[in-house]
Amino acid sequence: MTQNQFLSLSLILLTFLTAGPLCWTVTQAAGGGNWAVLKASIGISAMHMQLLNNDKVVIFDRTDFGRSNISLPNGKCRVDPNDTALTNDCTAHSVEYNVATNGIRALTVLTDVWCSSGALTPDGRLIQTGGFNDGDHVVRIFRPCSGCDWEEISSGLTNRRWYATNQILPDGRQIIIGGRRQFNYEFYPKTSATVAYNLPFLVETNDPHEENNLYPFVFLNTDGNLFIFANNRAILFDYSKDVVVKKYPQMPDGNPRSYPSTGSAVLLPLKLFQGNVAGGAEVLVCGGAPKGTFTSAKKGTFVGALNTCGRIKITDPNPQWVMENMPTARVMGDTVMLPNGNVLIINGGSAGSAGWEYGRNPVLNPVIYHPNNPGGSRFEGQNPSSIPRMYHSAAILLRDGRVLVGGSNPHIYYVFTNALYPTELSLESFSPSYLDPGSSNLRPKIISPVSQTKIGYKQRIAVRFTVPGMVNANLVSVTLVAPTFTTHSFAMNQRLLVLGGGTVSTVGMSTYEVGVVTPGSGVLAPSGFYMLFVVHQEIPSQGIWVQIQ
Repeated sequence: MTQNQFLSLSLILLTFLTAGPLCWTVTQAAGGGNWAVLKASIGISAMHMQLLNNDKVVIFDRTDFGRSNISLPNGKCRVDPNDTALTNDCTAHSVEYNVATNGIRALTVLTDVWCSSGALTPDGRLIQTGGFNDGDHVVRIFRPCSGCDWEEISSGLTNRRWYATNQILPDGRQIIIGGRRQFNYEFYPKTSATVAYNLPFLVETNDPHEENNLYPFVFLNTDGNLFIFANNRAILFDYSKDVVVKKYPQMPDGNPRSYPSTGSAVLLPLKLFQGNVAGGAEVLVCGGAPKGTFTSAKKGTFVGALNTCGRIKITDPNPQWVMENMPTARVMGDTVMLPNGNVLIINGGSAGSAGWEYGRNPVLNPVIYHPNNPGGSRFEGQNPSSIPRMYHSAAILLRDGRVLVGGSNPHIYYVFTNALYPTELSLESFSPSYLDPGSSNLRPKIISPVSQTKIGYKQRIAVRFTVPGMVNANLVSVTLVAPTFTTHSFAMNQRLLVLGGGTVSTVGMSTYEVGVVTPGSGVLAPSGFYMLFVVHQEIPSQGIWVQIQ
């Protein structure tokens, strides 16, 4: 028995023995953080997830999967003569998860959303783009309102988008980049010119028979240009002029990190002073699979995943990759920015690649990466889950500081028996150690502003909070975190800003106030909804929603 198998068996037994009348069970072992099974089944596999500003999460898989395990309401059915599995399907393939009530509501998505992308508008609507089959040109809209359902625009895209990436721009539009056999980009909403623009970088990074450049990692840089990473290298791209501003060096090992050799990437915290960037911008790319792994997996040979992360300061005049070793090799992992600026690396396997049946050896233990620690001391192992999260898994940050984890479907259809890794319909949460009861004396609670407050750019705001115990004023910060659209190991539009420059003052019994300046422009923080946290000695408060406009 391997160590992971022993830990999995132990956790399953512990879950069974400690299960109570609550709607979830908690598992914990040596290490950091704990796990809770929130729902044994949500009826679908959580391939794609987006948190909305009403604390509800839109989740969907694909329509050509066969019948799911949750019915559409009121005897409703989806009729689609183009569907490759069922032309008449009375089950749902999208749900809304209510964080506050732990409840699920079935949603109706009409066309195939498989391997699609998305991003939020400044007013909080989810714009979801592309997919497969009859969904590849479709734009879908989901509004954060009670009882709302999907709206679909059949020809909303100029080109088919399957495995593409969306990035929110400073003017509120979205740029949609790439996709299978699409070496170009387009914008939404459309202007009068409904065209797509060629991006030769996507041709250059396309490996024959493997691709290795799908779901490119895209980040809005602090100069307004886009950092685009595909395969094993990156460019800085001026989308307004259709010009490559800079070519970054290839990652030193030369191995691919994009789908299907799927690693993950994150823009590290942007530290602001008086609304401006202090210290530049850095990107972290972790995990992936060696070149040729996808081809080997198709032949039944599962090559070990990569155990390295590359970190690069993208604003440097002469940027270079700095390589670091993770405790465990990982492919198909997710990177999630935590409110205190640390990075959670979670999900995936240690061999094979993304794709049907091509991943092996689940990695059950998450890792937390501390970007401010010295090199060699940045990785911290966490407690393991008992549920393998392989291909088609997802993870997102919630406003209460937990990380919502779901999905895992390595199969063409729903497969629940006689499979190495069955289709996983459960939803669980990972609570980092900052949520441990032992930290409650240090944990801030925000009093004002109230949630859903609107704030402007370069505006001084006073954030009032309480802390039960002694406060170290030098270790208080305020962070803004953007909610992400997460699928296939990439959290699109993930962004954390540290609002520096404030001093902490005492305003009452265990009550304090810190004055901070909001980001200076939409280049630093595109307009829209963010979660605002007060962090004290790396312990975050529960967040509140603010809308930057």
